[in-house]
Amino acid sequence: MSRRFTLPEAQSLIPSLDPLLRKALELKAEYAEAERAFDSLTQRILIMGGLVVDREPALRARHQRNQAGEALRQAIDKVQEFGCVIKDLDIGLVDFPTLFRGREVYLCWKLGEPAIGFWHGMDEGFAGRKAIDQEFRDQHRGDRSH
Repeated sequence: MSRRFTLPEAQSLIPSLDPLLRKALELKAEYAEAERAFDSLTQRILIMGGLVVDREPALRARHQRNQAGEALRQAIDKVQEFGCVIKDLDIGLVDFPTLFRGREVYLCWKLGEPAIGFWHGMDEGFAGRKAIDQEFRDQHRGDRSH
């Protein structure tokens, strides 16, 4: 079973998660750029057939892609070590498992939001986000049993 968070516990992690997610987004873009460069050079080498080509740029691009990929994996692992779940790295969407009204739900936070203001059921996703109301806050006021 995954860790469950109270709203205050999850909220206290946002200052740590924010820079980690921003770094992961940078690394993802770096990886994608290196992947495009490597694919382009590989395609050029294939097109040139048996001609002698300089493979060094392709090797550099592959090395850069591999380094960015490894750094991205490490950044994602750091975020997930907190016990939260990255739902969409492209928009920096993170969920925190919790209980509400006796059922497991997710606290939902998106990079750039000042605080966790939404929750959704396990099967609802981002589109099903509901605003955290007073009843939800009352259940999560530091109560570790929820």
